[in-house]
Order: sequence, then structure tokens, then C-alpha cells
Amino acid sequence: MEMVQQQQSTTSKLGRLWYGMRAHPSLTLGSVLVGLLILAAIFAPWLTPFDPSEQDLINTLQAPSWQHWFGTDDYGRDIFTRVMFGARITLMEVVLSVGISMLVGVPLGVIAGLGHRRLDQIIMWVMDIIFAFPGIVLAILIVSVLGEGLFNMLVAIGIFSIPVYARLSRNLTLNIKTQEYVEAAQALGVRHISIITRYIIRNAVGPLIVQSTLTAGSVVLSAASLSFLGLGVQPPSPEWGTMMSDGRNFLGLDIYLSLFPGLAILITVLGFNILGDGLSDLLDSRS
Repeated sequence: MEMVQQQQSTTSKLGRLWYGMRAHPSLTLGSVLVGLLILAAIFAPWLTPFDPSEQDLINTLQAPSWQHWFGTDDYGRDIFTRVMFGARITLMEVVLSVGISMLVGVPLGVIAGLGHRRLDQIIMWVMDIIFAFPGIVLAILIVSVLGEGLFNMLVAIGIFSIPVYARLSRNLTLNIKTQEYVEAAQALGVRHISIITRYIIRNAVGPLIVQSTLTAGSVVLSAASLSFLGLGVQPPSPEWGTMMSDGRNFLGLDIYLSLFPGLAILITVLGFNILGDGLSDLLDSRS
């Protein structure tokens, strides 16, 4: 009897999953594209027999072949291998940059939404000042001050993304704190920290996750742009923006040096954006 119930439960879960995939195809497509990035980052050493930094000066600028699927660069390094290992750097850029902006922006937004009006104004003024600068310009300015490198680039990208989460969390807090269950908790003397964790953060998780997927696409583009300009990840690291920068000098001889890293950036950004749209549609349908 228990086995039959377990089978029925599994069947119903698969049915709901299949219905969700059919109802929200953008969620499915985005999950597949982002999943490919994660799989490439995890299994990169097993997907290719080559080392991403190993040079083979005899076989430089080779066209795609059965041995080198994406060809080789000007140092004879396998481009497919470098694209796969570059997924690790890209995934780390997304996780750390989005993490930095959320860890700073969300608490500031909650404090602004719950705090005194003057405190709210001060925090929002600071966010407006940061938001007034174009993101990539502010990132270039910060990296120029801090110095080039992966860590400084991630800090720069995280800083110009903070106002996005601060504004979103503030608006969510202002909306949630007027709900009857929050007012009832306040009347019963529930501590502010409990109200924040049990009610505000819990109900704001969905919109924040959607925003994080949308921000991830801009993080990938910003990181690739900074690396392309020589302000981010430095050679010989297999970062996609750095690879495109190295290949621009050989566009007339071998377009593959810049083509495949550019396609990887395109697919990754598209995947995160489609995933964000799918999650947004899913939350709207549930609400």
C-alpha cells in the first residue's frame, strides 16, 4: 500500500513538473541554458583532454577540427578547452558579484523601508547618486582606483548593482509591513528582527531571486567588457572577455578566437535573462 502511494506521489510530482514546463517554456529554456553553464563549469576537466594553459606553438591558429573542436589560438591552446574552463570564471563572477550586491543592498533597503523617514531619504539619496553613473563607467572608475584584477572587478560590479537591490527590497518592505499579519505581529510585541526574518525577508525572496537572475546577465556582460579592456581578469586566464580581446588582433586570419567566446557570452546572458522572465511569469501566475 505504501509503495502504491509513493508511486502515485512521484507520478503527481512529475505531472506538476511537466505542466509547469509546458505552462512556462521560458523557464524551461532558461534553466537548460544556465544548467549547461553550470555543467560546463563542473565537468570542464572531463570534457576535454587538453590543458587550458598548455601551449603548442606548432599548431597555432588552427581551424576547427575533430581534434580541436573550436580550433586553436595564437599560442596553440585549444579554444574549446578554454571556453569550458572560462565557464568556471564566469560562474564565479556571477555568484560573487550578485552576492556582494545582495548582501549590501537588501539590508540597506529593509532598513530604509522600516526606518525613520530621514534615514530612508539618506539611504535612497546615496543609492540615487550611485545609480546616476552608468554601470560600466562606474566599474571602470572603481577598478582604475583599486587596480586591475578579478577581485577588484567583482567588487566594482557588485557596487554598481547595490542600488538595484536596495530599491527593490525597500519597495517590498514598504508593501509587506502594511499587511495585516505584520501589523498583528507588531501589536503582539514580536521583535523587529523576527518580523524582518519571518515576514519581510521570507516574502521578498521570490522577487529578489528573479532580480538576481536578471542581474546575472548584466554581470556577465560587465565582467567581459572590463576584461576585454584589460581591467579585469588578466591573461593567460581563460576568461571569455580576455579571449575576445586576444582574438581581435587576428580577426582577418582566424575569426574563431573571438567567435566562440562571444557565443558563450551570448548564450549565457540569454539564458539568465530568459530564466528571469520565466521565474517572473511563474510568480505572477501563483499570485
